[in-house]
Amino acid sequence: MPSDPQTLYDKLWRDHLIEEQPDGTCLLAVDRHLLDEVDSPQAFGAMRASSRRVKAPGKTLMVVDHNVATSDRSVPNPDRESAAQIAYFAENARLFGIEYYDEHDPRQGICHVVAPEQGFVLPGAMIVCGDSHTTTHGAFGALAYGIGTTETEHVLATQTLLLRKSKTMRAVIDGRLPGAVSAKDIIMAMIGEIGAAGAIDCAVEFCGATIDALSMEARMTICNMAVEAGARTSLIAPDAKTYAYLKDRPKSPRHDAWDAAIRYWDTLRSDDAARFDRAIRLDVASLAPRVTWGTSPEQVVSVAGRVPRLEDFVDARRRSAAARALAYMGLAGGERITDIAIDRVFIGSCTNARIEDLRAAASIVRGKSVHPNVRAMIVPGSGLVKQQAETEGLAATFIAAGFDWREPGCSMCLAMNADRLAPGERCASTSNRNFEGRQGHGGRTHLVSPAMAAAAAIAGRFVDVRTWG
Repeated sequence: MPSDPQTLYDKLWRDHLIEEQPDGTCLLAVDRHLLDEVDSPQAFGAMRASSRRVKAPGKTLMVVDHNVATSDRSVPNPDRESAAQIAYFAENARLFGIEYYDEHDPRQGICHVVAPEQGFVLPGAMIVCGDSHTTTHGAFGALAYGIGTTETEHVLATQTLLLRKSKTMRAVIDGRLPGAVSAKDIIMAMIGEIGAAGAIDCAVEFCGATIDALSMEARMTICNMAVEAGARTSLIAPDAKTYAYLKDRPKSPRHDAWDAAIRYWDTLRSDDAARFDRAIRLDVASLAPRVTWGTSPEQVVSVAGRVPRLEDFVDARRRSAAARALAYMGLAGGERITDIAIDRVFIGSCTNARIEDLRAAASIVRGKSVHPNVRAMIVPGSGLVKQQAETEGLAATFIAAGFDWREPGCSMCLAMNADRLAPGERCASTSNRNFEGRQGHGGRTHLVSPAMAAAAAIAGRFVDVRTWG
């Protein structure tokens, strides 16, 4: 065993390393493989063309989520291309003998919501998926990577992955989180501070008193958006909250295997003297809710602030990016955030579609009505979340307020189905990316927390949820 102090990332890398080449290329063992219908067709096509079998189908899970319809599923999918892609996905599940949650399975949903619900992701495991927001699973102390199509094929065929080791970053989050301020605000504030490339190719470990106090769902939100700062992967050391969340999940260890797992999981933390390549610190005691104003998650300000003017930018590159963003977003610069009116609200995505997120939104809208100029929709992260929200009365609250209550899926996060913005429509969204056209051609996206999105739906504009009632 190495005698030098190690980071959590170092330990996980060591535990999965099979071989390292002189140039630094490493072969790592993969424990879990998630697949969706959008990122896997070419990989499956290549597997079929070469008559290869999936190496470890029992360690693989297929979930339809990206372009599945969130409308009535008792009728055929109205999008022929999406329907064909989903049919090919189902065909591959049967052909290769892989467990598959189709659009009628109560466990179906966004893969990054479903995997933790099922206990498919565990501390210390290496989990990969052809989706950049696989970093979500680092919240469990897992080594989680979003991978490309060629890599997906490689994992299917060999249950291994070629990687180079990343640099390490320690993100210490301290301070008591103010009321009405959420994990979404924390990670957006961090991205705003270090920039969209501030953690480029880093393994980011989040720690500190604030992280310790967060629920597992909030930790998943933090790790989910770490990729928006350029992180290759993100991590939070597992603790009692992690174990409580995973206990008795369908795919979690049982009985003696559970006790043995706990003993291993208790070792998964950075040593006290471990060295990181970079460290940042954020005090959230006075943090205000965040709202993005531009077309990158780094273009974010306090809800109590204003859209920046071009003269506010000293750096020429950032000024140029801001000019393009302001033009696309239909903003002049200098507007108060709370003066910006919206047309649409989307509460969903792998960032904020868990039961805790829906509870936060429901607490804001209870007894109120969606503004007449706003169309608002709620897309639960999974069928189990949907069922729980209906049991708790959250769905009834949303429906009574005028929200559209949908079936689970990625939905308007990336507009691969009928859920999309029209050109020029402005949306308060709980998703993770506000890129040009992300939610529909010409659509204008402002990233916010579930509470902020819910309040905007009622007010018809952005409001400060700390003072709004």
